Amino acid sequence: MTRPSGWAVPHGWLRPAWPAPPVVEAWSTTRVGGLSRGPYEGMNLADHVGDDPGTVMCNRQLLVSILGLPAQPMWLRQVHGDSVVRLESTRVDRVADASIATTPGRVCTVLTADCLPVLLCDRDGTRVAAVHAGWRGLAAGVLEATVDAMDCSPGKLMAWLGPAIGPAAFEVGPEVHAAFVDADPGAASAFSPSPAGRWLADLWALARLRLARRGIGAVWGGGRCTWGDPGRFYSYRRDGRTGRMASLIWLRP
Repeated sequence: MTRPSGWAVPHGWLRPAWPAPPVVEAWSTTRVGGLSRGPYEGMNLADHVGDDPGTVMCNRQLLVSILGLPAQPMWLRQVHGDSVVRLESTRVDRVADASIATTPGRVCTVLTADCLPVLLCDRDGTRVAAVHAGWRGLAAGVLEATVDAMDCSPGKLMAWLGPAIGPAAFEVGPEVHAAFVDADPGAASAFSPSPAGRWLADLWALARLRLARRGIGAVWGGGRCTWGDPGRFYSYRRDGRTGRMASLIWLRP
C-alpha cells in the first residue's frame, strides 16, 4: 500500500536516519497532528490512558492513511516485561513488550511517552522488530530477548533508538541503579548523581550497552528528550495524564 495522495506526514514525525535496507520502512510519531483534546492533545494513539475511545480510533486510522500502512499495526498490551511475540503466529498474545515480523506487510508497533522505543532490522531486509524499553524492560532483558528471538546473527542487526526521557530529567532511586549495576558494573557509566542525592539515568546509554553485550554495535538515534519538549512529545513523567506516541517498523510487501 502506498501513501495516499493528499495526506502529508505531520511536521516533526521522525523517520530513522539509519542505513536500513530499502525494503524496511520505519517511523516514530510525535504528538503533532491528530484529533485528541485536553491533556491528550494531538495524535494520541493509546486506548488505555483515558482519552475518548472514538477519537483514538480516528487517530489510529489517520496513522494508517498518513503512512500508507500495509495493514493495521499490532497494538500490544505493554507490561514493562521481556515477552516477545512473532506476528506470523496464528495466535498472537498481545501482552508483550516487543514484536517481530519476517513477513512483509506486518507492522510491528510500540507505544511510548518517556520509555525508550527501539526498532531493529537485519541488513538483508528479512526481519524487523519493535521494542518497548523502559527501565524495567531493559533491566528484565527485553532487548536481549528480542535479539535472541530474531534468530539472526547479531552482527547482521542494526538498531535505532527513538525519543525517550533524557538523562537530565530521568531521576531514579537506588533500586534502579542497583538493578543495572549489580548485573553489569559497566552500567555505572549510564548513571550520574543527581542534586537530590539520587541518580540520573541515561536510557539510551543503557540500551547501547545491552545491545553491545549481544554483539550489536550498529546503533543509531537517541538524544531526543520527551520530557524537555512538550510541544512535540508526550511525557508521562512531566504531565502524568497524557497520550502515547507510536514507533513502527515493517517490511514492504
